[in-house]
Amino acid sequence: MTSRDTSAIDTWHAHVYFDASSRDAAWALREQIEARWSGQLQVGRFHERPVGPHPMWSFQLAFAQTQFADVVGWLTLNHGALDVFLHPNTGDALRDHRDAAVWIGHSHELVLKALM
Repeated sequence: MTSRDTSAIDTWHAHVYFDASSRDAAWALREQIEARWSGQLQVGRFHERPVGPHPMWSFQLAFAQTQFADVVGWLTLNHGALDVFLHPNTGDALRDHRDAAVWIGHSHELVLKALM
């Protein structure tokens, strides 16, 4: 197996998954994230429907490689009952979502055809 250098990672995305019954918890987590990292990471739209390869409702966080430990550590300790899908952005979306992903909480099957 060929080793890849982490310099291939441009940024990271974390997608917080929720549904109708966990919507309020997701919104509260989003507000905590916005307060904690105001202007330091990008918080995406609050999608109350599946979008792209994501099989559930979600909102996205985009952050730099240098923020990985802080953001992922915090999400690991504070995600509550919500599931978080995390992937690098290397320019190969299919590989990033399928082969290089990390889950906090439970994993879900992605709609990978959306990336092909």
